[in-house]
Amino acid sequence: MLELGQVSRNFGGVRAVDNLDLEVRQGEIFGLIGPNGSGKSTTVNLITGLFPVTSGSIRFQGRDIGALPTHRRLQEGIARTFQNIRLFGRLTVWQNLWVAQNSPEQRRSRGFLSRWVGGRGGVRGEIAELLEFSGLAHRQDELAANLAFGEQRRLEVARALAARPKLLLLDEPAAGMNAEEIAELDERIRRIRDRGITVLLIEHHMELVMAVTERIAVLNFGRKIAEGTPAEVQQDPAVRSAYLGDEQQ
Repeated sequence: MLELGQVSRNFGGVRAVDNLDLEVRQGEIFGLIGPNGSGKSTTVNLITGLFPVTSGSIRFQGRDIGALPTHRRLQEGIARTFQNIRLFGRLTVWQNLWVAQNSPEQRRSRGFLSRWVGGRGGVRGEIAELLEFSGLAHRQDELAANLAFGEQRRLEVARALAARPKLLLLDEPAAGMNAEEIAELDERIRRIRDRGITVLLIEHHMELVMAVTERIAVLNFGRKIAEGTPAEVQQDPAVRSAYLGDEQQ
């Protein structure tokens, strides 16, 4: 589904991503891990078009998307969340989901008013389903800024789902969560995959990554140092040294 071929990204004299080859297969939960500064979030920003690649290619469903701007990649079916929550705090929970709608009907609407009035049945039905899915139906009229931290995390995921993605990139969704919230996140990620959405998970919480992913790639200083199943990655000497720590041996 997603293929990165020899992708590099330089910032001045620093190579944040270095000749990265990566393939995410349709229907899987794929993990991307590595120490701080290893290039994980930069890779997400390259996939979504926030940064252009310095060299290499990015293909999505067989099409080269390297020249597409961010909004076109969203229309193609690539959505994301962020490490730092970026909600519209002065909009309600419901409104945050409404503005993220990415249906063909919404894109054909030419103005704000026509979007608001039009598509009432389908659009509002989708939003209602996402509110139930995320456990936020009872908070739909609350301002996003007034939600608890865990609720804001759930809303950000729901907002990404409102864009009808084929591929969802989750950038450290467990950050700041407690054990109960992480267990719920584990279940929610699996349910997202069961909806037919491929998931690329970037995460520091190793228990979550090892439990929920089918394959994992490990970055260190912008380079891929290992790839395989969770069990294979855990046993890889380079990973144990660079990421998990020598004390794990």
